[in-house]
Amino acid sequence: MTAAAPFYADMAQGPEGGYALWLNSEDGLRLRAVHWPREGARGTVLLMPGRTEYCEKYGRTAAELAARGLATFVIDWRGQGLAERLAAPALLGHVGRFGDYQRDVRAMVAAAKAEGAVEPYFLLGHSMGGCIGLRALYEGLEVRAAAFSAPMWGIYLAPQMRPVAWGLSNLAQTIGQGARFAPGTKSETYVLADPFEDNMLTTDPEMWAYMVAQAKAQPALTLAGPSLQWLAEALRETRALHRMPAPKARAITFLGSCERIVDVPRISDRMRRWPGGRLSMVEGGEHEVLMEKPAMRDKVLDEMVQFFFE
Repeated sequence: MTAAAPFYADMAQGPEGGYALWLNSEDGLRLRAVHWPREGARGTVLLMPGRTEYCEKYGRTAAELAARGLATFVIDWRGQGLAERLAAPALLGHVGRFGDYQRDVRAMVAAAKAEGAVEPYFLLGHSMGGCIGLRALYEGLEVRAAAFSAPMWGIYLAPQMRPVAWGLSNLAQTIGQGARFAPGTKSETYVLADPFEDNMLTTDPEMWAYMVAQAKAQPALTLAGPSLQWLAEALRETRALHRMPAPKARAITFLGSCERIVDVPRISDRMRRWPGGRLSMVEGGEHEVLMEKPAMRDKVLDEMVQFFFE
């Protein structure tokens, strides 16, 4: 078994038997993953989190998947969670190249296989994890089916700000200033910096409290705003993916009707062009439909698991 890593099981509130392990990427970075196995599992969900997130945040999701017969294997991407941080300050969300996340995907899949995670595998990618997961499908990730939650296939920007974001982020890279917070972003993690009222993640005060409690209990897991380099890389990657035809995998995408973080028209366009793909709107949902009110979560998870096994 791979070396054990720190794991905050109590605050994760995941299924029994979960454990964390260290992974090594092919370029020498230390990453972390959590495996929530399930006796008699029908398969394993490879859960790819969003920017700023960490394994424990998906404890309740893993419990809900376990109740539906599935194990979960989730990763801390490079630069976040307990994976190796890439820039100072540690709260800065930074990456060298967006393609580097595919090294993390390969390490994740290799570790899942080494740990005996039950096959078949299913992809579940949220936000940035949806962008990484889509690229992974093109790179040959073998899954029976894929699900996406508010995938970052484009970043919402006001029309007048789009050329500014492109120009400033690319200039920062060119002059070696990419490891600076993007203008307008904060140096504190979102759930601690902003109130529940009118937040862009969830309409469920109980799930908001769950996220706040985790951030306060283990601040080392948290991440703040993105760097200018991350922004430049994300804009280039989402544009490149948008220009590609759909991959061969079967896919379903869930999107809250109140989404304000990712580019909704890009998601709609992608799913229209995905043969056999399905877009499921979650009425009243914000960005994190997996952490919405119980009725919304149940709708998403029931439909997702049904789709997995169709």
